[in-house]
Amino acid sequence: MRKVGSRLYVCLIFLFLYAPILVLIVFSFNDTETASRTVWSGFSLKWYQRLFEDRLILEALRNTLLIAVIAALGSTVLGTMAAIGINSMKKLPRRIMMNVTNFPMVNPEIVTGVSLMLLFVFAVGLFGGRSLGMGSLIAAHITFCLPYVILSVLPKLRQMDPNLYEAAQDLGCPPVWAFFRVVLPEIAPGIVTGAIMAFTLSIDDFVISYFTSGTTQTLPIYIYSMTRRRISPEINALSTVLFAAVLVLLVIVNVRQAKDRPRKREKREGESA
Repeated sequence: MRKVGSRLYVCLIFLFLYAPILVLIVFSFNDTETASRTVWSGFSLKWYQRLFEDRLILEALRNTLLIAVIAALGSTVLGTMAAIGINSMKKLPRRIMMNVTNFPMVNPEIVTGVSLMLLFVFAVGLFGGRSLGMGSLIAAHITFCLPYVILSVLPKLRQMDPNLYEAAQDLGCPPVWAFFRVVLPEIAPGIVTGAIMAFTLSIDDFVISYFTSGTTQTLPIYIYSMTRRRISPEINALSTVLFAAVLVLLVIVNVRQAKDRPRKREKREGESA
């Protein structure tokens, strides 16, 4: 009886979470030109065709992908360096830095967005230059993606044998080469996971982008502006494309983590033997 209740509870949770997304995906293929967008009129791909013929949507897509790639690369490099630095600290400073790192993740996004907007406006007024736009968006996305990269890389650093790096140096390997040949291969799965997570978060972000974008349009902002004018089936098609892209990236992350677990288990068994 308890198993049946737990399964029913899980099914209800999944129903409430994914039923709206399923409805959205189904009606993105709806063949209708009438005012009623919730009446099924037949299967059609015309909304996807119109979606990819829309110049404004393609421009927003280009901006979104460009920002996501640069933000993922920037936050991955900076986050990996920060993780290495935090891992080398003593216990108390490391704990303080971890609390500082975790705070942006639990901080409301609207607070982060408004504070970054005020920071960028203040910096422009102080140093001159362009107002909010592509540069401020990239900087904001790197900022909120950093903690996720750090938390992805740190566990790999803790699992690594700290004597490997010193042993490589004792054998005559320069510090830089020792890092690239010994440390980097060990933490590479965490780096890749952090990069994919940063890319996914950047594509999906709306709140922080809304406050720091200026006149630059990203896909989430464009979807919001479309909903303010009218509810078009193009929104369903665009949202479906975004959902599919994020889903694929999350599947890749989970598959990588699943493949990494047996390696960890084998490594632990080898060390214990």
